[in-house]
Amino acid sequence: MSLTKEEKLKLFSTYTIYGMTAEKFSNGRSNIEIVKAMLDSGIKIIQYREKYKSLKEKYKECLEIRKLTEDYGALLIVNDHADLCQMVGADGVHLGQEDLPADEVRKLLGDKFIIGVTTHTKDQVLKAKEDGADYVGLGPVFASFTKDNPHPPIGLEMVKWTAENSPLPFVTIGGIKEHNLKEVLASGARCICAVTEIVGADDIRKKIESLFKILKSFERR
Repeated sequence: MSLTKEEKLKLFSTYTIYGMTAEKFSNGRSNIEIVKAMLDSGIKIIQYREKYKSLKEKYKECLEIRKLTEDYGALLIVNDHADLCQMVGADGVHLGQEDLPADEVRKLLGDKFIIGVTTHTKDQVLKAKEDGADYVGLGPVFASFTKDNPHPPIGLEMVKWTAENSPLPFVTIGGIKEHNLKEVLASGARCICAVTEIVGADDIRKKIESLFKILKSFERR
């Protein structure tokens, strides 16, 4: 039985991991291999983000990943491309501050799709709901090198402020590792994205298991 949009969005408010592709940092492994390992390890949200591939390559990979996520009862969020999100039947799209405006993308996609927006500041967090977003991506919390021109770190105080003031659920991202995860969670985060920590791990399943163990310890508090 398929989940309603409300049921899907509840995932973003739980102590969980938001998986993300990053083939450039995956030690020669394909996105399909990485996503399969993530899903096998219990991750229920996957974002497809690839900056260095053609649209045709992205389309083909997203079709395969959409099939995998459906088999595992997981969500697929496509980065940047609302058209690709529609074409492959993804659950939603994630937009950066330099991408198309969320309110215009909402007009295009309608209400059934999830829209996420990257935020770095208090104003952006508050504006996201006004613009029609369903969740925000907050970061980078720490220094991050998965982008060519990374935004300066926002720090843990911003995570704390967002946990106390955001009208939407949020995903923390940027430089999050096993060794600093407890700090991030103690600041109020619940849904976290640890890109290179996962895709670059020698044993992805073991790494995810370790991260989930920390998340569960906070969930029980």
